[in-house]
Amino acid sequence: MTALMTVLGIVVFVLGLLFSIAWHELGHLSTAKLFGIRVPQYMVGFGPTIFSRRKGETEYGIKAIPLGGYIRMIGMFPPGDDGKIVARSTSPWRGMIEDARSAAYEELKPGDETRLFYTRKPWKRVIVMFAGPFMNLVLAVVIFLGVMMTFGINTQTTTVGSVNKCVVAASAKDTDKCPAGAKDSPAKAAGLRAGDKIVAFNGHPTPDWSTLQQNIRKTIGPATITVERDGERKELHANLIQNEVAETDGKGGYVEGSYVKAGFLGFAPANGVVKQSFGESVDRMGTMVEDGVDSLISLPSKVPDLWDAAFGGGERKADSPMGVVGAARVGGEIPQLDIPASQQVAMMLFLLAGFNLSLFLFNMLPLLPLDGGHIAGAVWESIRRHVARLVRRPDPGPFDVAKLMPVAYVVAGIFICFTLLVLIADVVNPVRIS
Repeated sequence: MTALMTVLGIVVFVLGLLFSIAWHELGHLSTAKLFGIRVPQYMVGFGPTIFSRRKGETEYGIKAIPLGGYIRMIGMFPPGDDGKIVARSTSPWRGMIEDARSAAYEELKPGDETRLFYTRKPWKRVIVMFAGPFMNLVLAVVIFLGVMMTFGINTQTTTVGSVNKCVVAASAKDTDKCPAGAKDSPAKAAGLRAGDKIVAFNGHPTPDWSTLQQNIRKTIGPATITVERDGERKELHANLIQNEVAETDGKGGYVEGSYVKAGFLGFAPANGVVKQSFGESVDRMGTMVEDGVDSLISLPSKVPDLWDAAFGGGERKADSPMGVVGAARVGGEIPQLDIPASQQVAMMLFLLAGFNLSLFLFNMLPLLPLDGGHIAGAVWESIRRHVARLVRRPDPGPFDVAKLMPVAYVVAGIFICFTLLVLIADVVNPVRIS
């Protein structure tokens, strides 16, 4: 049964992955056709074609390896300086440029001269290239908001999970043990119990854990705590003290290894599944985007840990980069978790939404062969042409993105090496959920 549930989870994730890829390419396809660009192919996956069907001028199909997808547009790059597209140089770098230019003109038919990608205005090309990542962003936002507002998310609540027996600094090696002579925690002394729901602190409502935590940390001295216990409200009186506590990151988490002095009550909140309002969901979505950008920026710094996890038997950290194989394994673990089926569905949707958010952020990098690289090329062309008009110089014409193909091959090589490293780590030392 366990193996069956694992396979089911992996299959569900792969289907979600294929839909996300198809959704991304649909953004490119629909806008390209809107602007009259001819699109010979729309494919989900790479490698051998499993299924395809031609409708109109476009062949639609699915390929064997579900690691991406593409649409093929006619005339992605302008002709060379000599107006030809088939000239071949013995220079390897020049050869890369001419190969890319030649590929952009494959299947050129009479009448296509007015349907080439590069002949469209820069703003139209930006829309075509941005439409793919934007579709992933839309899907991520819809799923994230839908899950948080409908299913709810597992978060810290104002219900007491456990009460500290004594006052111990957060940096202590074992915070569960009371050293000799340690004083009772203010929470224990006030009679706070596990299961109590704190509804007010010093007369101010505490609708969520973040509000309660802030109130506690800025209070040193007497405080009135209103709790719900066994269906009744009770007022408890505590005398908060200053103690060393973990520093918060302002996003609901903690800064590892960093501590501050603040008001201390002495209890741990219980976790629970809480539905979020639209405003709360938007705030959390914003935090996720910020975290995604930070993670993308920090990718190079995580290579040593990845290498150690893949080849040195090192620990695979929870925030380690994870590829499609690793995400599929996580998808396979979700149905095995001892949580309600609704939360399993929510976790699977969150995994898919996170994948789509990553696709959006990654593709917006201004590097070829990513969509962001083509966007950057179109923006640069627009700037160059506007400057030429201002200084009354001849129109410089289309910016030849093909000249950047040697850089694109280097970038692609780096991405491939990184992807292989992540793949190996995902196989031999995967990220696991609990």
